[in-house]
Order: sequence, then C-alpha cells, then structure tokens
Amino acid sequence: IAMGRSKKEKFAYFLYSFAVWDIFYYVFLKLFLNWPESFFTWDILFLIPVTWVGPVIAPVINSLFMILLATTIIYFTDKNAKAKISKIEWILLIFGSLIIIYSYTEEYLNFMLNYFSFKELFIYPDQIEIIKYSTIFIPYNFNWLIFGAGQLMIFAAIILFYFRMNKIKKTLG
Repeated sequence: IAMGRSKKEKFAYFLYSFAVWDIFYYVFLKLFLNWPESFFTWDILFLIPVTWVGPVIAPVINSLFMILLATTIIYFTDKNAKAKISKIEWILLIFGSLIIIYSYTEEYLNFMLNYFSFKELFIYPDQIEIIKYSTIFIPYNFNWLIFGAGQLMIFAAIILFYFRMNKIKKTLG
C-alpha cells in the first residue's frame, strides 16, 4: 500500500494485497488443515453485521477480480498519473459489490427473518435469543445468479476503465 503514489494507487495496492492474502488464506488452510474439502465447501466469511456465507470458490473469484482491477489501475496510473475511475465505473463497482454482499447474506437473512424482524436482528435486547437461532442455521443454496450479476457489474467496470484508459493512452502517444 505504501508503494502507491496517489490515493488511487494506494487503493489498488490495498485491493491487490487483500486479494492475494485472501487466496493464500485458503491455500494455507488446505495445506495445514486439509480444509476446504472442495471449492464448493461452505465457509463463514464474516459475522458482522450479519453472517455472510458462501462456497470457498466465491471469495476466490472476488479476489481474482480484485487482482484484475488493481493491476489495471496500477498499469494505467503508471502510464498516466491522471488516470482515474469514472463516475459510471464507480457506480458499477459499488453496486456490483453490494449485490455480491447480498448474495452472501441473503440465505442467512431469509432464515433469521422467519424468527425476527429486520430491526430486531440489529437492536434486539435479547442477543442470546438471536445467537440461539443463528447457531441452527445451515446454508444449502448459494444464489449464483445474484453473485454472478454482481461480478458481471464489476467486470463491466473494469472493461470500461480499461478501454477508456487505453484510448487515452493511445491519444497521448
């Protein structure tokens, strides 16, 4: 991250570092614990603000896209310090990310909403009751369609950025 000369480069190096760490997290889990059994083994990704679950391959796919985005940003900012992500590209990146987050939390939220209101999940006075129900949650169906839609939006942002920057690079010589 310290290698970045600008905020956008620092952001790119952060993305790259996080993505590489995330991939190697699974590599080391496999080497030392022989887990996961497969790329489709369920994993708990985060617990805050609600449980995020998905097959191991999903965060690996996220990481590969982060590496692609980061290397594209670094490449073009190295060629042109004024290279920047456009408004539409940011919108695609942000909404794609939110859709992916939804794909990780959808099944858990649907399960918990059978027992609590949305508001209660976040400000319920008896957290032990929420924990009791959350411990019986077992994921069984990852929504690949929603996940894929989010990834497609992120990929579209990367492609738009790449072609726009490539066109600028050619005009600059």
